[in-house]
Amino acid sequence: MSLKIRLARGGSKKRPYYQIVVADARSPRDGRFLEKVGAWNPMLAKEDAKRVELNAERITEWLAKGAQPTDRVLRFLNEAGLAKRDTRNNPEKAKPGKKAIERVAEKKQKAEDAAAAAAE
Repeated sequence: MSLKIRLARGGSKKRPYYQIVVADARSPRDGRFLEKVGAWNPMLAKEDAKRVELNAERITEWLAKGAQPTDRVLRFLNEAGLAKRDTRNNPEKAKPGKKAIERVAEKKQKAEDAAAAAAE
């Protein structure tokens, strides 16, 4: 049985609240889980201590048993010092797309045309 430490959404519409749970990887997002090991309230300020609450003792036990945290949960665990998350680097993602490059070239051409017309 593959175990995941992941988020289960709660809260009302446009007011999310997530529980950090240990669940079978095959179970649905908000479905059956084995244990609740924390909570995340994204509506609170990032500096607020109650934004992310973790039961460190239980999380370390589940990690020792082979539970795999999802990327978002791994970020929380990394901040708490419970697990190590390698930083990712994708320089291709920062580059503009074709349309953006075309828009910049078009804007530059219009500026040059306007400057040439003003010079005459």
